[in-house]
Amino acid sequence: MKRKLAVLAMTAVLGLSAVACGSEPAKEEGSKTEETGKTEEGGKTEASDVANKDKPLVWFNRQPSNSSTGELDKNALNFNKDTYYVGFDANQGAELQGQMVKEYIEKNAETIDRNGDGVIGYVLAIGDIGHNDSIARTRGVRKALGTGVEKDGVINSEPVGTNVDGKQGAVQDGSLEAGGKTFVVRELGSQEMKNSAGATWDAATAGNAIGTWSSSFGDQIDVVVSNNDGMGMSMFNAWSKENKVPTFGYDANSDAVAAIAEGYGGTISQHADVQAYLTLRVLRNSLDGVDIDTGIGTADEAGNVLSDKEYVYKEDERSYYALNVAVTADNYKEFTDSTKTFEPVSKQLDESKAPKKKVWLNIYNASDNFLSSTYQPLLEKYDDLLNLDVEYIGGDGQTESNITNRLGNPSQYDAFAINMVKTDNAASYTALLQ
Repeated sequence: MKRKLAVLAMTAVLGLSAVACGSEPAKEEGSKTEETGKTEEGGKTEASDVANKDKPLVWFNRQPSNSSTGELDKNALNFNKDTYYVGFDANQGAELQGQMVKEYIEKNAETIDRNGDGVIGYVLAIGDIGHNDSIARTRGVRKALGTGVEKDGVINSEPVGTNVDGKQGAVQDGSLEAGGKTFVVRELGSQEMKNSAGATWDAATAGNAIGTWSSSFGDQIDVVVSNNDGMGMSMFNAWSKENKVPTFGYDANSDAVAAIAEGYGGTISQHADVQAYLTLRVLRNSLDGVDIDTGIGTADEAGNVLSDKEYVYKEDERSYYALNVAVTADNYKEFTDSTKTFEPVSKQLDESKAPKKKVWLNIYNASDNFLSSTYQPLLEKYDDLLNLDVEYIGGDGQTESNITNRLGNPSQYDAFAINMVKTDNAASYTALLQ
């Protein structure tokens, strides 16, 4: 049984569109958990019997951290003995995206140099200047293309505005060899895609930005790069596709994968199928009091198990990271259904041994393309397999209060899965569980 709570009028309607959550109407059949938090079956522990501060908690997609320095929030990650983070290996994925773009340019430099000036110009859509994943992806692209400039010992990840002449100090011109020729690589422009309401990773803003860039830079733009597919596809549909300019994103959203056949350059799969499974699996294991590795690195009774090719666990960070895969014209047909569960962990648990438990889970922005069209549909499939009754909350992508205001009675839930708006704001949620 899943209960879907409608988001406020100010948020996007949850639907099956590319920018809306793949939710379904609330199911009425079967027993229903009462608002008191009591469970339906005899013999099971009631949610209210456990102090909220001791209930399993998983942070996902946005790791508790300082948005300025990237330093992990160890207090949030160690909130209690059953607290974990689930995400993906941001640095490995970022390097993979940068390498994918570089290899494409090396293979096609002569044909994609639209004005034949020997300069491969690219524009970069940055999701959120304070988000660790966005920072890593910006650095990964600049490192691979040789356009990065070190600042305080790391590659600068700040937007450069415009850089037509290559003299903007935040980046530098790179170079690469292709077809016996040396090409200059230049970041013509980059900006954070934040809308007027403050929402970051904003696809509509990216669509407007490519219009501005194309008007300013014209045929100097040879490549478009984006921190994610939501922004990448917005730019591809608005301009790149018609002008046959390769565009690269991240997330392997279904529409982006399909667009590779139409000229989208490539994307990175962050193994959302593995992430979604891990998000709920660590809660299931904690609720059952079994070893946290059950059904992850060690097979459970149903046979669910992952290999070390799909994830890594960093004990000192209490964090599970899915590993990334490049999706290009060579293999995109293997990734056309982004909401298909990962076969090695798709076996149903025995409800007599893993009884129904109630979970409160929020998506920071109901209109986020990746989370709504890929991640939540996967969660909804896994919650059935893992016998979890999940209540999904869709946020507005702007304020934590839009989400926390809907966690009025945490005592009625057995566990929590939290996706913050800003990585600094873990305390806004843990304060409600004290």
